Amino acid sequence: MSDRASWVTTTHAWSSDLDLAHLAEIRSRPTLYGAGGRRHLILEVLAYANEEAESRGRMGHAVVTMRADGTVTVADDGRGTDTRIDEHGDVIRKPVMSTRDVRFFDAEDGARLPDGLPRRGMSVVSAMSPVLVHENHLASGAWSQTYRRGVPDDELRAVTPSTATGTSVTFRVGAEVQGPESLVDSDLTGFPALQIDLR
Repeated sequence: MSDRASWVTTTHAWSSDLDLAHLAEIRSRPTLYGAGGRRHLILEVLAYANEEAESRGRMGHAVVTMRADGTVTVADDGRGTDTRIDEHGDVIRKPVMSTRDVRFFDAEDGARLPDGLPRRGMSVVSAMSPVLVHENHLASGAWSQTYRRGVPDDELRAVTPSTATGTSVTFRVGAEVQGPESLVDSDLTGFPALQIDLR
């Protein structure tokens, strides 16, 4: 347990769980933030898995499952999204789905993903999805939350922990997201610390 105000911002600010203005900005400009189609949004999720593997100094593994109904699941074998207990005993997961990535979202000349488009963060995936489920498994527990256009349905919910750690993101993009739907062969080798299986 620790004081939330003391938590250091690395990728997302811990001070707020939800930034409605940020999500509204993304939704209001689908041709900008949805550029690259579903393919780009999958790459946004994979970029976090790649970072996790790099930080651990090992090759990570991610499985991308694409279903006939348009739903995609990206599951990785990392440590699971950072989740902490604050001074009130509340479980707080890093707000990657509902707030901006402070490194990339507003960057003038930031990182690019394998499709050549700018990396902006996981909140873009969330805001562009009518429904998204984020589940993370840590050694200390596991939690799930459903988002609709980036806004959480309810409180973070504890789930039965897996035997392994990792994060899974399941989403279905809205009709306003136009462009490529599937990964291409070069995407599968586009992250240096990540082995990607496509199903």
